[in-house]
Amino acid sequence: MNNKLLYITSIVLVLFTKTCAQQSLIPFSDFRAPAVPLVTHDPYFSIWSGADNLTDAETMHWTGRNHPLHSIVRIDGKSFRLMGSRPSSLEPLPQTKIDITPTRTVYTFDNPQIHLELTFLSPVLPSKLDLFGRPVSYIHWKINSIDGKSHEVQLYMDAGGEIAVNDPEQPIKWDSPEIESLSTIRWFNPDQPVLEKKGDNLRIDWGYAYLSTPSDQMAETGTGPRDQMHKAFINDGRLPVTDNLIQPRKANDGYFVMATRWDLGSVSSQNISRWIMIAYDDIYSIRYFNTDLRPWWRRNGQTMEQLLPVAAKEFEDLSLDSEKFDEELLMDLEASGGKKYAALSALVFRQCVSAHKLTADPAGMPLLFPKENFSNGCISTVDVIYPSSPFFLLFSPALTKALIQPVFSYASSTRWKFDFAPHDLGTYPHAAGQVYGGGEETEEDQMPVEETANMLIMTAALAKMEGNAEYAEKYWPVLEKWAAYLVSKGFDPENQLCTDDFAGHLAHNVNLSAKAIEALASYAFLCDMNGKKEEAAKTRSICKKFIRDWIIQSADGDHTRLAFDLPGTWSQKYNIVWDKVLGFNLFPDSLIQKEIKYYKNIQAKYGLPLDNRERYTKNDWITWTASMSGTRQNFEVLFNPVYDFACKTPQRIPLTDWYNTDNAYCIGFRARSVVGGFFMKLLSDEILWKNWFSKGENIHGI
Repeated sequence: MNNKLLYITSIVLVLFTKTCAQQSLIPFSDFRAPAVPLVTHDPYFSIWSGADNLTDAETMHWTGRNHPLHSIVRIDGKSFRLMGSRPSSLEPLPQTKIDITPTRTVYTFDNPQIHLELTFLSPVLPSKLDLFGRPVSYIHWKINSIDGKSHEVQLYMDAGGEIAVNDPEQPIKWDSPEIESLSTIRWFNPDQPVLEKKGDNLRIDWGYAYLSTPSDQMAETGTGPRDQMHKAFINDGRLPVTDNLIQPRKANDGYFVMATRWDLGSVSSQNISRWIMIAYDDIYSIRYFNTDLRPWWRRNGQTMEQLLPVAAKEFEDLSLDSEKFDEELLMDLEASGGKKYAALSALVFRQCVSAHKLTADPAGMPLLFPKENFSNGCISTVDVIYPSSPFFLLFSPALTKALIQPVFSYASSTRWKFDFAPHDLGTYPHAAGQVYGGGEETEEDQMPVEETANMLIMTAALAKMEGNAEYAEKYWPVLEKWAAYLVSKGFDPENQLCTDDFAGHLAHNVNLSAKAIEALASYAFLCDMNGKKEEAAKTRSICKKFIRDWIIQSADGDHTRLAFDLPGTWSQKYNIVWDKVLGFNLFPDSLIQKEIKYYKNIQAKYGLPLDNRERYTKNDWITWTASMSGTRQNFEVLFNPVYDFACKTPQRIPLTDWYNTDNAYCIGFRARSVVGGFFMKLLSDEILWKNWFSKGENIHGI
């Protein structure tokens, strides 16, 4: 058999074996992610690849700034790039496949000699708070010969100093801390401006970045200028001698890297693997009014020097646990909404996670803070929590409570003087009071109906799954006040903003009115669960009257209007999805089906526009609209254009939720948590919802 035929046969066998082994991962060969998640933990520790091939571009922070990771493989003296676009003169090893699952990204490479898999694992399992909040990812190489011969192989990996600073002009230092059974290097900014900066387009510039690998893998580690490190490895498979390096120095002064290399020796048909941990210790994560909060994993005084040995010992088990989690979730996603839905939900899983930071309050209870990425940088924005809430309501009662707890605490305090719910708690990472609109001072540019209804609905959804309203009972005076506000102001909203604030103010908003009705039904539901039967009956009666009026006043022939006073208009009524999810059944199914039929007839190539005013949309709201459509066929008709958008959008950024439905161009936003709303489809199946929710960790006393 000649070498070419042997190579083709080997590749076919490898790909056939991989396909058979990973059928449960639902590979979808035509899916092209706008950006691929690699290392994903929180708004600061979040690294992506914005290219089809891992070697086509430098890896980046979600904001677009370089957070470079590089890898090179040396086979019988010839080097190939595996990760990163540098050194550009070096030939990349051909990438033949990429699989994106909820917790893992697996790149496959092949040439005539070897088969190589490069896996990025972030085991952020939401059912376990200690894993969800652990800032450690694993990068795993697995390699074997496919041509019947043995090959001498060396591996190289580095991480750039830019990961530890906001701007590459800032200084960095490095050292090699002694950690049990590990070879470790770390980067840090010597100035350590802990929690000094707040804002949107920012990266962290305090704390410590770590690269750490088991000592028994016989790795060689070093620090030096990027190009010098690359050149030395390419030439002889080793790291250069870099004595007497001056530090601190600017991160862009030679673009210093933390580097690790392994000599694998002779590689045959048996797999040889190496892996490394990349981690970030931010020391303190959130400034919560007058208290600086530790990250959750540090709540009991643990340090990174203590955490990394634990994470190393758990690598094999976490790999298996993550695979099992991915397979089960992907099967449920596909059964619920189809392969395209499963593929896109797998992509956004880690995006949703990494837009949040899990912290511990002074009493050791979990508080979860989202950042409004590339929107305005707000922290704990209620109308961002609301669209992302299906993710947390599906997987974790503890995380759901941790997400809404800061809002309830703030709204219950003397700081918040209004009868409606707040919009936000500040600007990330400072949760020190609302900054949006009129802030704490005036009602100007607030979202009173929007945020108030959001909080009532989410609280009822939590109670439905827990089977009790004990959490709601703790904040009953606030919930009661909010319900009264919606009775007065909710049915026919005054001129105000809603979550789609980029569309501007709107009076008599029909979709916002539907949300208020669902929120009042949520309040009645909570009243019933807490034995307040008279109040429940009274509120339910109000809901029924509102529904009758809503149906009459919103009607516009074969659909409903954008605003009660605007004939000839339309909008997505995505808020009605809760009617099915929470079992209220207030809106007639015939009305919903008429609405869905109208949507199917007017949607564009890349999805259903938000309303008649513009051609843009929000893909989280499309998913909610599709989830109330009643049939799997209707769901796919409405959702699959969102998948097509993700494959075709020219902006190679973590998935935007706001884009043009005609040309797939991003209008704004990126890497936002709202994509957690994609999991609404699973909430609409109560059996699936209960199955996943029951696995989640719960913490009482929040």
